Amino acid sequence: MSDSAPSAADSRRLAKEARDRVRFEEEALELSEQVYRVARRLVGSREEADDLVQQTYERAFRSWRQYTPGTNMRAWLLRILTNLNIDRGRRQQRTPQTTSLDNEAGDYFLYNKLESQVPDENPDEERVLEKLSQDSIVEALADVPHDFRDAIVLVDIGEFSYADAAQILDIPIGTVMSRLHRGRRILKKNLADKAIAA
Repeated sequence: MSDSAPSAADSRRLAKEARDRVRFEEEALELSEQVYRVARRLVGSREEADDLVQQTYERAFRSWRQYTPGTNMRAWLLRILTNLNIDRGRRQQRTPQTTSLDNEAGDYFLYNKLESQVPDENPDEERVLEKLSQDSIVEALADVPHDFRDAIVLVDIGEFSYADAAQILDIPIGTVMSRLHRGRRILKKNLADKAIAA
């Protein structure tokens, strides 16, 4: 027997590793639609979302041994996605818009503005929603600064718990709650501006 031939134990180990990798890739790819939906909410266009998802899967497949089988793969993939998106934002060196958060009236900004522009008969949420298209909602969300948008996307759209979002973003739960509160206020104002423009 030559020194270069693999032993039976090595062959079994390599076969098991190959099976584990195939199982990992199949499980990861089953989540691709969910990963894409989150990516679409994080970035401004479908092309950017496609790129972000592709980068996420490239990194996941390169790092597949770091995933612990039996744990939450969706959270693991979204952590990669979020980190890549944060890196992307840093590269673009976007300066976040500044919005005063001191005024609680901002929570009612949308309704107050619409009430002043529509007849008194029916200024309710349905009327607001009629004025907003899906694209304008995505645009309003894209205008929310990264840190706040990530919290909104994970909790409100991805339906993650605060604890899961904290794990994905690698921040304390209290910070998730704070970013969510502030992000929702900014999003409400952005939506109000778009509804009025419509």
